[in-house]
Amino acid sequence: MAQSVGIKDVARAAGVSVGTVSNVINRPDTVATETRARVLSAIDRLGYVRSESARQLRAGRSRIMGLLVLDMGNPFFVDVARGAERAARRAGLGVMVCNSAESVGEEAEYLALFAEQRVRGVLLTPADATGRNIDSFRRHGIPFVLVDRVSEGTAECSVSVDDVAGGALAVRHLIDAGHRSIAYVSGPPGFTQVRDRRTGALSALAEAGLGPEHLRELPTERLDVAAGRDAGARLLGLADRPTAVFCANDLLALGVLQAMYAAGVNVPDDLAIVGYDDIEFAAAAAVPLTSVRQPAVTMGALAAEMLLEETEENGGRHEHRRVVLQPELVVRRSSLSAR
Repeated sequence: MAQSVGIKDVARAAGVSVGTVSNVINRPDTVATETRARVLSAIDRLGYVRSESARQLRAGRSRIMGLLVLDMGNPFFVDVARGAERAARRAGLGVMVCNSAESVGEEAEYLALFAEQRVRGVLLTPADATGRNIDSFRRHGIPFVLVDRVSEGTAECSVSVDDVAGGALAVRHLIDAGHRSIAYVSGPPGFTQVRDRRTGALSALAEAGLGPEHLRELPTERLDVAAGRDAGARLLGLADRPTAVFCANDLLALGVLQAMYAAGVNVPDDLAIVGYDDIEFAAAAAVPLTSVRQPAVTMGALAAEMLLEETEENGGRHEHRRVVLQPELVVRRSSLSAR
């Protein structure tokens, strides 16, 4: 195994002191041009790479922030990561992206990894509805910001979307189109987002003088396309099938759409579909999907900026806050049936 090249090796090859090599790396303007060129030549020739982890330990400040999301297979979280990465890069930081896969156990393992790596801070979309993982992580004193989740009962910052308003937008649109029997493909009931979107859906029904019996919930174990296909199969098996379906995210909606297409059910004439998130694939579906848009890139960027503000040298003046963004309904063909 090749032996790593250290700063002493560079100093020896360039005929200078270790301090001079350090100055070339960290304060190049303080070193004479000829000496700097000699050191840089030695660095290039030997393939020296400085130990960033060692530098961070000496400085006491990491240049990495962690990002832990529920599902990197979901384009919504890809957009969140894109926004966070842009904000971090502007501040000279990198982002370590991890995927809990909606698993409480994997979430705990990644939070432990972040603590071991002494990251600057963490952007977190929790999988653990009990909050135990967060409570355990909080003991390390590493700042974190909740993303796509309101920090209820905690002091930390959060960036989220008003999911109650989003659920109401979706179902109000279906009611206005003439639908009175609506299914809600909801995803795991432990997720706050799932519950809030259902609350919004019920509020829209109440506004129209319709009771909760007009919303039939079809829970799923996951928030992916396969779970949507399964929900679509269950929907097809109902004797009194609803005329419209609202899905807790676009991946579920795309799965329902696939199930309807395979069964020869016309969307939107036989079944109207509304999703949530407005991922890129929503507009590109075989039947373009009506969806409630979340500003995912903005959410990621805002969360990263709040974390950076908290972890700056003068972070003692930072005040925790909750930012709640507003969703927007994007209407496409999947819900435009005449009833």
